[in-house]
Amino acid sequence: MVNPEKTERSLLVAVLLLLAVAIFAPPLAQPVHQHVFADPRGWGPTPCALNVLSNLPFALWGAAGLGLLAWQRAMAPPVTLISLVQRRLAVLFFAGLLVTAAASGVYHWRPDDAGLVIDRLAMVVAFAGLLGLAAADRASPRTGVLLAVAVLLLGPLSVWTWSATGNLLPWVVLQFGGMLLVLALACLKPLPDALAVRWGLVIMIYAAAKLFEMEDESVYAATSQFISGHSLKHVVASFAAWPVVAALMNHHKSRAESGSARREGQAGQASPAGS
Repeated sequence: MVNPEKTERSLLVAVLLLLAVAIFAPPLAQPVHQHVFADPRGWGPTPCALNVLSNLPFALWGAAGLGLLAWQRAMAPPVTLISLVQRRLAVLFFAGLLVTAAASGVYHWRPDDAGLVIDRLAMVVAFAGLLGLAAADRASPRTGVLLAVAVLLLGPLSVWTWSATGNLLPWVVLQFGGMLLVLALACLKPLPDALAVRWGLVIMIYAAAKLFEMEDESVYAATSQFISGHSLKHVVASFAAWPVVAALMNHHKSRAESGSARREGQAGQASPAGS
C-alpha cells in the first residue's frame, strides 16, 4: 500500500538535498567546446541543417499529445477522462516539447550562449510537466503540482545562474537530479488513478539520448558522416513522449472497457426481473 505522506516527505528531502548540492557544491564550468558540433553541414539557406531539422520530432510528439488530449476531452465519455491535474501536467509537458522544438532549432541555427539560454528555458517547461506527471503518478496529485511549480521557478534561476556567473552546476543538478527523481518514483507502485506511464522506459530513452550526445563525433564518423550523435540525440530524446502518449491511450481504452463491462453487468441483472 502506497503511503502518500511518506512519499511526499521523501521527495521533499530529496529536492532539498539536490538544492543544497546546486548551491553549495563547487562551481562547474561549461565545456569549452559547447557550441562545436560534429556536423556543420548546411542545406540551402539552413545552416547546421540536421541539428536544426532533427528537432522536428519534438514538435510532432508535442502536437500529437495535445491533439490526443483535445480529442479525448471533446469526444470521449466522461468516465474515460483523466483528472484535471493530470491533464494540466500533460499539457505542460507536450507544450514544452513544442517550445523546445522551436527554441532548440533557433539555437542550432546559430549556436551561441544567447541561443542556449532560450533552448534551456524551453526545456524547463517540458521537464516541469514530465516530473510533475511522474510525481502525480506515484506520490500524489498535490506533489505533482508542487514539483512542477518548483521546476518552473528553479529552472529559469539555474539558467540565469549559468548565464550570469558561468556556473553550470545548478542546471546539471536540475537536469540529472530530475531524472534521478523520476527513476526513484518509477520504483514505486502507481496510485489507483495513475496514468501508469512506463517511467523506466522514459529513463532508458533519456539515457540513450545522452549517450548519443556525448558520442557526437564518434557517431558521425561511424555513419560515414551521414548523421551525427547530436542529431540522433534530438530524435531519440523526443521519444520520451511515447510512454506518456501510450499511457493516455491505454487509460482511455481501459476505462472505456470497464465502463462497457459495468453497463453490460447492470443490464444482465435487470433482464431477469423484466422477463
